[in-house]
Amino acid sequence: MKPDGLTMTYVGGPTALLELAGIRLLTDPTFDPAGETYTTGPVTLRKLAGPAVGPEALGRIDVVLLSHDHHFDNLDRAGRAVLRHTGQVFTTVVGAERLGGNAVGLAPWQSMDVPTRDGRVLRVTGTPAGHGPEGGDRGPVTGFVLGLRDEVEGGTYISGDTVWYDGVAEVAQRFQVETAVLFMGAARIREVGPHHVTMTAEEGVQVARMFPTAMIVPLHVDGWAHFSESRETIARVFAAAGLDGRLCWLEPGVPTPLGGAIARLVEAPSRRRPPLFASRSARSS
Repeated sequence: MKPDGLTMTYVGGPTALLELAGIRLLTDPTFDPAGETYTTGPVTLRKLAGPAVGPEALGRIDVVLLSHDHHFDNLDRAGRAVLRHTGQVFTTVVGAERLGGNAVGLAPWQSMDVPTRDGRVLRVTGTPAGHGPEGGDRGPVTGFVLGLRDEVEGGTYISGDTVWYDGVAEVAQRFQVETAVLFMGAARIREVGPHHVTMTAEEGVQVARMFPTAMIVPLHVDGWAHFSESRETIARVFAAAGLDGRLCWLEPGVPTPLGGAIARLVEAPSRRRPPLFASRSARSS
């Protein structure tokens, strides 16, 4: 594996540890045990599987990439406790306002720079996400693109809870992505309607076609009762599309090197646009 290569460890649900350029990043922390239930208004979420690795075993976390803070399947009770021991939390603008402390909100296309341990800079860019159909989404969500600043190769896209829509397509127009971590499973919340609020397998195929050289890493596809499509469904749909060779399934609790295909930024030069937001250092005042 190249020194710049990404290693991912799947914890469970939407939670994975990414190790990149000496920085340890955690997606949507969920560490409660199986069997927990969470009721918010008319909606009750049921957790079916606990984490493969506990927060103590994971060790130091430099950055949390929190797609949103207002749903328990993306930030549960034990996960919320983890935030207090993290160097930086990137999330939605409204989520950062609610969380306070070390949380920083990213609007779509806004970037923050994080110094790496070897003197380089990791750029974290917020991306659009739609947590359900137009007019029926479940509140603000952000995705992320990661890449080493000023090094023009593929980046890493983390979708967060989103369906396929033009905001996701625009990520492909702006960035060269070599690894796409997609929150899939076609989650459906029966109390709020029949529509799916995370990507279906068919939508995952659309993303794969938009990122024609990207490795597709499904995440957040099981462990909760509200998912309507299984790993087997996703594998079958990708195989029917001739794309099964691009799927990378992570084994729970096992660090998986994904090599140098992952960690370099960023915006495709042929598609470069003026920045919509000025970048700021994650350590600036």
